[in-house]
Amino acid sequence: MAVDPTSAISAYLNSARPSGAGMEPRVNPGESFADLMKDVANNAVEAGRQSEAVTAKALQGEADMTDIVAAVTNAEIALQTVVAVRDRVIQAYQDIMRMPI
Repeated sequence: MAVDPTSAISAYLNSARPSGAGMEPRVNPGESFADLMKDVANNAVEAGRQSEAVTAKALQGEADMTDIVAAVTNAEIALQTVVAVRDRVIQAYQDIMRMPI
């Protein structure tokens, strides 16, 4: 069975492309790490605000229980992500400080 070289090349290129959720290229590839961290922190704060708003609606009897659980879970996950990133940054800093000059 003969394989056309152009078909093989295009199949290889298609398999090398990232796919799936979270694998899309960034809109701003030149974005700095500080900007990324600022965006993550802002997203976590916004998730907390949304959770508080839905909880306030629940106290007034205007929100569904599934909406409350989803909002609180999103806020919890955002906070856990921020804490995990903070811990990794601190650990990296400590590792760098232990390096001999």
